[in-house]
Amino acid sequence: MSDNLSRRRYLAGTGAALTIGTLAGCSGGGDGGDGGDGSDGSDGGDGGDGGSTIEDVPSAIDDYLSDARLYEGTMVDATGQDEVTIEVGAGDIGYAFSPPAVRIDSSTTVVWEWTGAGGAHNVASVEDSESDFNSGNAVSEEGATFEQSFDNTGIQLYQCTPHQANGMLGAIEVVEA
Repeated sequence: MSDNLSRRRYLAGTGAALTIGTLAGCSGGGDGGDGGDGSDGSDGGDGGDGGSTIEDVPSAIDDYLSDARLYEGTMVDATGQDEVTIEVGAGDIGYAFSPPAVRIDSSTTVVWEWTGAGGAHNVASVEDSESDFNSGNAVSEEGATFEQSFDNTGIQLYQCTPHQANGMLGAIEVVEA
């Protein structure tokens, strides 16, 4: 496991630069509308500043995401935004959430948007999550969305139930606004 952590920390540095560059492409707009459809590999941000990459990931998130696809030991800081979009069906085979880890303020709405890749997906909280949420049956339709507002601070852990064994895991840290 220590080799994985070392590899993850190494990748965090290079991944952070790539992620910041990708997120910078989402900085247009400012009307609060969708910053993109995510088809270019970006996170399909919400038209805000896209957030920055941070490395102080809570251990509960880091442990939960240790086998998650696209997770490199960092998280996107999306504090200060009213709405954050997470792609469902991201990555080269569509078995990932992008970004896999996000920090938001309380009362922020998270919108999960399906890419249409990787088959049918859902979003469902897991037992150790601060809140209970579930998008329902798995769907594969591109553009489908599921929204959840998080008013309580804490750690939100979730998965795609059909693909959780494939590493389709995500986490949100909700902090006081």
